[in-house]
Amino acid sequence: MTVDSGYGDIFGPQVPRTGDEGQTSTFALASAAYRDNPVEDILKANNEWHESVVKGGRSWAKIFRPNLGEAFSTAVIGRMVGAGRKPLIQSFGAEPQVVVEHCLAANNIRRERDNWLAAVTVLCGVLFLPGLLVWLLVFTLRTNIAKREDKQAGALATALLVAMGALAVLFLIKMPFTGFWAWYARACVVLPVVGWFWAKQICERTATDLRGRWSSLLAGSSVGAKVPEAVPSSPGETAAEQLRQSLAKLSAEQQSNAVFYAGPKGILGMGTRWGSWQLAEDLIAADRTREIHPFRSWDVIRSIHDQLRMLERNTLNTGGFPKASIRHWVVTPIAENAKAVTRPEGTDVDAYQVKTHAIQDICNKQQFGGGDRHYLGVQWTLWEGQLVITMLITVTVLHETLRIEVTGHALGPVHGLFTSKPEAKEKEVQKSLKFWETRKVKLPLVDADEVVRLAARAPLTWYPPLLNWLGGSLTLPEPFGLRHAWADKPWRHRFMADDALRAATPVLRVVHSAAIRVLEENGVDIEKFGSRSAFLSTAVQDPMPRKADLYDA
Repeated sequence: MTVDSGYGDIFGPQVPRTGDEGQTSTFALASAAYRDNPVEDILKANNEWHESVVKGGRSWAKIFRPNLGEAFSTAVIGRMVGAGRKPLIQSFGAEPQVVVEHCLAANNIRRERDNWLAAVTVLCGVLFLPGLLVWLLVFTLRTNIAKREDKQAGALATALLVAMGALAVLFLIKMPFTGFWAWYARACVVLPVVGWFWAKQICERTATDLRGRWSSLLAGSSVGAKVPEAVPSSPGETAAEQLRQSLAKLSAEQQSNAVFYAGPKGILGMGTRWGSWQLAEDLIAADRTREIHPFRSWDVIRSIHDQLRMLERNTLNTGGFPKASIRHWVVTPIAENAKAVTRPEGTDVDAYQVKTHAIQDICNKQQFGGGDRHYLGVQWTLWEGQLVITMLITVTVLHETLRIEVTGHALGPVHGLFTSKPEAKEKEVQKSLKFWETRKVKLPLVDADEVVRLAARAPLTWYPPLLNWLGGSLTLPEPFGLRHAWADKPWRHRFMADDALRAATPVLRVVHSAAIRVLEENGVDIEKFGSRSAFLSTAVQDPMPRKADLYDA
């Protein structure tokens, strides 16, 4: 099928805004908006950082339960661009706005389907309510019986439906009423079934469209997310203007230079700390007759920052490092199991960005006791966003001891659930003659139970709270960030692990050489610093990543 490509004139070409570096993980997460898997599948992607929760709804109203795409889209939209939302964690290696736009587009497709289904439900169901209620009761009983674990459950469920069909035919033939009520009773039996066939065509057309978009995203094509409601066409469209501002706010928060350290869970969004190397020596004057020329931590950090820009330059023509993102980060400590974060505010913050002079003050003054800390970070987004490597550097001076600490953080690929492509619905059955052999039989894309579920949900989609109360919903993990909430560890992938480990040694040596140069320029005896640097240069070649934030105390 041909999938409508386009953002078109609304949002421009459908590509991540920082280039192709986040394409795979972004599109993998966005594909969840179009999926028709059971919503419980999302629990398979829970990790050491966070866990999603599926709220079950009412036990007697399972017919209103959402599937994965419906629950995911609703939850992500409400959490990321909903009114009064809480602060978000940055999604390094992905573009959250693209994911949100695909969730909005998927909801638009489903809303159009639900409008048709609601019309069918009214014309063929609500107007003939007695028959609709009887057929719904039969389908609910059939679904509950079919879910039983014993082998006879499927046959019993089918037998129930056949028996009901036979009773319906008998009722039509031996009608106990006459006149108007006889014809109304016949309509109550027949029209809900006619409506079911009509609804099935609508559902299959939409399911084909959604699966086509799901497959296209994972194939890397530029399938577009049409979100016309985010573009105000007149000054009076407050809802569209509010959505546009929410998307702009989401992009601004994604670029924030403030992050949160959650103890053993590491820096949220960057992954756990797998390695730590510290160089700490006394500041002794090289010339004992003179004092050390005064300098501050920021002077050392600025020199390291300038030198890290040279990492992409290579002595040999062998590829080497791609261009890295080098930024100053303000790191705020939070509890390991904190359910929310608070972003910095005040005159020192502009559009979620802590200003340079405030960062410099933190670097020079907040090195002991409470408060935020400063880190210089060099970050690579590799494997099309599937691997995020971050090396953080901090410099502290306490009394006459200068300490330079380099730590390594790694965030692995998104869970395999998000990269799985749609599979054709089929089942194995025994061959009629060679009963010891089996063959695969294709099943309808939308079965009878799914048509009934969608038709029953359609009229209630205009009031989501009631629908969520009846059928259940997806609760996202907090503090929420799209990328790290469903990330795997990189150590299970040999090449990803190699990339993370290889980055440490060059960064460590550049940091040490830049720092020692500043010390030498300011009259510090660098002999001990040089010896310690050489020792760490050997230690960093240990190929074993560790959980550096788990202290055995």
